[in-house]
Amino acid sequence: MLLCAYVLSNMAAKEISNRQAYFQYHIENKYVAGIVLLGTEVKSIRDGKVSFNDAYCLFDKGELWLRGMYIAEYSHGTVNNHIAVHDRKLLLTKRELSRLQAALKEKGLTLVPLKIFMNEKSLVKVEIGLGKGKKLHDKRETIKARDTEREIKRYLK
Repeated sequence: MLLCAYVLSNMAAKEISNRQAYFQYHIENKYVAGIVLLGTEVKSIRDGKVSFNDAYCLFDKGELWLRGMYIAEYSHGTVNNHIAVHDRKLLLTKRELSRLQAALKEKGLTLVPLKIFMNEKSLVKVEIGLGKGKKLHDKRETIKARDTEREIKRYLK
């Protein structure tokens, strides 16, 4: 029984992040949202078979949806296996949803998925960020800062 609890706690610590989002956007606010998934999708997420390429969030009839996130089909799934790319509903409170909708309309910001992880209760959560797109010169500054940081770490070793 202890071994089983240890394995589950290790799986809960695993997270998959969207590194491109931090390169493409200035993230202003972060929110943690639940996500509506099928059983085989959860198993694929535990295996780490998720891709954020072309994933974004949008509002439809007052609900927040995650579109374009790829979750690979589960290898041991049967005919009940899920479709790899489809819209998935995100779960937030009404107050958070209304704040996000207002921010998207007023400031021209974008909602981007930042990471997907399992919390301590083994529930899959998605961290979404309210971000503003970077210009080309901002991206160059990010690359320069990353390179100088890497060189400093090399010299310190």
